[in-house]
Amino acid sequence: MATAAGIIVVSSCKGNVIMDRHWLTTYFVIWYGVPYMSYDIFAMYLSHYYRFRVKGHKDYKSHSLRTVNSFVRKEFLLVLHHIALLSILLPVTLVHQFFRKNQGDFFIGCLFLTELSTPFVSVGKILIQLGLQECWLHKVNGGMVLLSFFFFRIALFPYMYWAYGSHYGIPLYSVPFHLPLSTNLGNLCILSPQVYWFVLLCRKGFRLYKRQRDAQNQVSPLSSPEPLSDISKAD
Repeated sequence: MATAAGIIVVSSCKGNVIMDRHWLTTYFVIWYGVPYMSYDIFAMYLSHYYRFRVKGHKDYKSHSLRTVNSFVRKEFLLVLHHIALLSILLPVTLVHQFFRKNQGDFFIGCLFLTELSTPFVSVGKILIQLGLQECWLHKVNGGMVLLSFFFFRIALFPYMYWAYGSHYGIPLYSVPFHLPLSTNLGNLCILSPQVYWFVLLCRKGFRLYKRQRDAQNQVSPLSSPEPLSDISKAD
């Protein structure tokens, strides 16, 4: 839904990336973004709580500050990501007059597009739970995770700077110096965890590839069939 909203907003505002407006920018945040992020933090906590309760941890017999603290420490980046969206980015999106001066719907739409990688990440986890991590679908999906994550969560930020520079006729390398420091710091705060998660995804993909390659190298000498010509000679 976020990706669909992003495509609509970006395509509608690409004529003038600064001044063009689209009603979906605000409505999507109000009726979907805020409720979703609020619920998702609670859902992540419940998932954490019951996962450890099933394992028999004594601190998880009931909800407490200790279980909440354990959840925050274990999922710190995700919790920080959600809280930052609720406390900083969403108010900036909503309050057009004071923060954005009724400008920049195009860039908000670009931020919606970052969610394009989420379905692929979810499909990967589902395939693992079903024990299908060795099938071709899991490999293809893993490639889509890396591609979508790189283009729509990392390369998207240089693209937004380029779009801003193109509007004002500024070269890309000069754009950061024409933006307020708060804007650059905000983008850096959003981009940093994306780069960290992308590195983790690459490392996980490399480990999976290496494990499968080692398994094939161990199996192939034992399972390689004897050449037909040698069988004929033996007969």
